[in-house]
Amino acid sequence: MTSAARRPPRIGVFGLLGSGNLGNDGSLQAVLGHLAARHPDAAVDALCGGPEAVTARFGIPATRLHWYRGEYRTASRAGAVAAKGVGKLVDVFRTAAWVRRHDVVIVPGMGVLEATLPLRPWGFPYALFLLCASGRLSGTRVALVGVGAAPIGNRATRALVRWSARLAVYRSYRDAPSRDAIRAMGVDTSRDRVHPDLAFSLPVPPDGPAAEPGRVCVGVMDFHGGDDDRDRADEIHRRYLDGTIRFVRALVAEGRPVRLLTGDRCDAPVVAAILDAVDSPLLSAAETASLADLMRETAAADSVVAVRYHNLICALRTGTPALALCYAAKSDALMAQMGLAAYCHPAREVDADRLLEQFRSLEKESAGLRRTLAARNRDAARRLEDQFDALTAALFPAAGPDHALREAP
Repeated sequence: MTSAARRPPRIGVFGLLGSGNLGNDGSLQAVLGHLAARHPDAAVDALCGGPEAVTARFGIPATRLHWYRGEYRTASRAGAVAAKGVGKLVDVFRTAAWVRRHDVVIVPGMGVLEATLPLRPWGFPYALFLLCASGRLSGTRVALVGVGAAPIGNRATRALVRWSARLAVYRSYRDAPSRDAIRAMGVDTSRDRVHPDLAFSLPVPPDGPAAEPGRVCVGVMDFHGGDDDRDRADEIHRRYLDGTIRFVRALVAEGRPVRLLTGDRCDAPVVAAILDAVDSPLLSAAETASLADLMRETAAADSVVAVRYHNLICALRTGTPALALCYAAKSDALMAQMGLAAYCHPAREVDADRLLEQFRSLEKESAGLRRTLAARNRDAARRLEDQFDALTAALFPAAGPDHALREAP
């Protein structure tokens, strides 16, 4: 047996992790749980957006994703612009050096192949391209596991995403539209597989304190449209916020307790705006630091209305009927997978009256929907076991002929 075979595998995880987005961190938690259960000897570390937060929460060493600390701040001064430019060059060597230290790097879930929210090509798409290119050059296997993708209008962003997908040696997706989007970019996806979102493998936490009868959770978001909506971002945000306020106001007028949920620290101003506009003791805001916290909130609710993708997943994972404010195909696909395709509403054009009609229909069908969700959750768990078997094949190609990794073309 060689020394390489004897030593523990060196596994890296990569992404905008620890940066305040609960869904991204939930995907990391799911992958780390899999590694701990099946490969407890693996040495795991991260290259991520919030290394201090990742180390504090998950107990793994972590390195900052970008050399320049102000990467995601708008650069207006000449010095900041120059520093960003230097950072792009430095990150080529930093990323390559980090990748070479690993046998495999996992990108756990997240919408890393999409631009459904505002995104600059030289931000995360560039960082992902550096990762996948470094993997090919160094022989480190880069695996995109359960990721999201979508059509991209910006040519530079689309090119970086297309090459990142091509250079990864393993790809799987959280829904069929994601695979279709990558195929439309010219990538051969014939060996790629679709599985439920990684967050469906997370355990449902024990029940928290009993909530008020009739509680509705409303998940909110600092929503300004997508990358192609920059010229009307303010209008989209205003329409979304006004419609949500009207909806919440109608619920509390009917005597329903309403609990506001977020999924990213950037959502705080939206919560503040709704609390300011709807002055009622029936309205409150939850403080959540993980998907487990969100699941406790959704499990205690009669119904959930939400816009963030992982707010919806938390509701569906706990078997709570949900109505989706959809801003991208991933939300429509998720609701269809879980048997709730009829309960989607456009986030860009929130119509409070129509939303109330859909909400009342959702509650009328609640008992049947809960049975449907229970069955769909069992199916998701089974399919995610298949996903983790495929991930084991990617990490340990020497495990046998049935576990050999075939490189994605």
